Amino acid sequence: MSQPLKVALAGLGTVGGGVVKLLDENRELIERRAGRAIEVVAVTARDRTRDRGLDLNRFAWVDDAATLAAAHDVDVVVELIGGSDGPALTLARETLAAGKPFVTANKAMIAHHGLELAGLAEQRGVALKYEAAVAGGIPVIKGLREGAAANEIAQVFGILNGTCNYILTEMEEKGSDFADVLAEAQRLGYAEADPSFDIDGVDAAHKLAILASLAFGTAVDFKNVAITGIRHVIAADIKEAAALGFRIRLVGQGEANTKGLFQRVHPCLVPLSHPLAHVSGSLNAVVAHGNFVGRLFFQGRGAGEGPTASAVVADLIDIARGETGPAFAMPVAALSRAEPASADDRRGRVYLRFTVADRPGVLAEIAAAMRDAGVSIESLIQRGAAADGNVLIAIVTHVAPEKSVTQALERLEGSQSLVASPMLMHILEE
Repeated sequence: MSQPLKVALAGLGTVGGGVVKLLDENRELIERRAGRAIEVVAVTARDRTRDRGLDLNRFAWVDDAATLAAAHDVDVVVELIGGSDGPALTLARETLAAGKPFVTANKAMIAHHGLELAGLAEQRGVALKYEAAVAGGIPVIKGLREGAAANEIAQVFGILNGTCNYILTEMEEKGSDFADVLAEAQRLGYAEADPSFDIDGVDAAHKLAILASLAFGTAVDFKNVAITGIRHVIAADIKEAAALGFRIRLVGQGEANTKGLFQRVHPCLVPLSHPLAHVSGSLNAVVAHGNFVGRLFFQGRGAGEGPTASAVVADLIDIARGETGPAFAMPVAALSRAEPASADDRRGRVYLRFTVADRPGVLAEIAAAMRDAGVSIESLIQRGAAADGNVLIAIVTHVAPEKSVTQALERLEGSQSLVASPMLMHILEE
């Protein structure tokens, strides 16, 4: 048997602890699959005194994570610190520059600096692995980079944030409003104390940018992802969507065609006939369409100790086997620099929710704005006045250019009839 693969672990939170536990519990199986033992030899974290329920005395403790890159008895560094910059990025750069493989679960760092790090890895002939950065324990990175490598993929989309999916599912099942479900999710540990990255769609956008690069052979382009979160989804939207045969999900969508690279994270109405409508709770799911393989559907737990640790250790097994393929399925120089595609010429149906004053002529005003912009109404639901005296109007349009819907809403800007900004959600078509 070969010499053990010696691992340095930066970060001992939920996932870091899970990696140690997994390597201990499945040690014999992992050694057989990797062809040699995988051993943690050094660790670092912010708080050395914290009780993590682990025996850390067997590992060398390092106070400065950056020193792990140069440690002579370390073969590979695993980064579980988090953050797109700062210590995590410094550790990544120095590890790869030192000619050592690097494993991370840090989707923000890969979305912002992945090309630079992939280039460093190529120069030094070592692996940059990040399976745990997208969709936790679901092997979607490996699936796209390796399993679907022979296919031209024109579309990738999915549910990429478990916190948002949990909140929307709870709203759906309990009829509760967003704020109440968010507070409960925070109490149960499903949402962070500051949930902005999740509920405003940024976390999902990081993951989408990575998936799009893998799927389409394009350079990672996070800055051009259009992002809308779920902060303004209300219980009435969930109810109206159900009445129309849909469920609301936060969906990241990426497409590549002759017009460029389109990337958007947005709450969508998903038909009950679509598999994404049945992805509930904190689960994640990714769909990709290959020109030879057809539709691929990946589903599973997108976060947490076990799933994320599983993905990290899977990367370590690859490294133990000597697998050092390009981080984004092809060399950095081969990745295309696609222009961002405008949403204006995209066509589809949309859901529009208006909160209006209870007075004559309001519905006619909305219908006139839609008519003048060339948008036809497929269905309309108007509810009676609520306790505050306002009326909710929910509209589903026929297929129309997105720029026409935007023009219709612009015509209604400043209207005294609207007591709140309209809510727009795209409809995910089959």
